[in-house]
Amino acid sequence: MVTGLSHGASGALRRFAGWVARGSVGHPLLDGIDYWDDLRDSPSQMETLFAIFANVLELDDEGEPVNEKYAEHRAAVWLYQYCTGSAPDGEPSLESWEVELY
Repeated sequence: MVTGLSHGASGALRRFAGWVARGSVGHPLLDGIDYWDDLRDSPSQMETLFAIFANVLELDDEGEPVNEKYAEHRAAVWLYQYCTGSAPDGEPSLESWEVELY
């Protein structure tokens, strides 16, 4: 029995953390938005950002991610809305399950 995250799922989380830390998450959606000040002032918002990525990320039967870029995009949509006060044009609203903290 295999336990823990697959290498692919672990890599997806690591890449997402790197994108957030480098300021490149959601490229190009968040280009020109300096989200670090907002996240620094409210660490619980960083928790929400990662929760959205994890909630949206889908894994196949082997535990490998199948929609990593989409999960990143949905997290970036939330961050865009958090920083600007409005959702990006043409983006569907976030569903309650996407932002749920488990």
